[in-house]
Amino acid sequence: MVVLHGGGSRPGGPRVSPTQLSVLRMRPVAAEIARAGKGKLAVFRLLNSHRGWDARRTPVDDAHWALGRIRDQLGDVPLGLVGHSLGGRAALLTGASPGVRSIVALNPWLSSEDTVDLTGRQVLVVHGDGDRVASPARSRSFVAAQRAHTDVELVTIEGGKHAMLRHGRRYQRLAADFTRDTLLGPEIR
Repeated sequence: MVVLHGGGSRPGGPRVSPTQLSVLRMRPVAAEIARAGKGKLAVFRLLNSHRGWDARRTPVDDAHWALGRIRDQLGDVPLGLVGHSLGGRAALLTGASPGVRSIVALNPWLSSEDTVDLTGRQVLVVHGDGDRVASPARSRSFVAAQRAHTDVELVTIEGGKHAMLRHGRRYQRLAADFTRDTLLGPEIR
């Protein structure tokens, strides 16, 4: 299981800091997933090499690197991705990688051009209806396009905003339960 943080670009291209809020916001999500897995899930938090998303380097590059490292170290194990904002976009766009079984995108910042074939994956998109940073309508459109060939679900959090501070436990619980159930099976509860 790889947890992917968000975080937009900044002038001057500063490096990602482990103390930036978008990185710290994913700590409780990762901890909740680890608790739900009851010691049977390896949970890795990825620190992206660059902030934001541009034509030269995206969080998808970092996610592919992380999946490769996990395969090198753990072999052919079922993989999962959980991401928030641009990390949610990266999780969805990386989800077609070999071995990925489970994808959770929390308030994903999606582009209308984002397309990927997630056939054979189980996908959960969670989006707050009060998000003013990432478009809930784009999440709905993405999910509608995937429904023809993918096991995909959309959960709307009433009053949920982009940072996931209000209703944070609900976002965390949805991500943890879905990840546990898709990677380990519901009997692990």
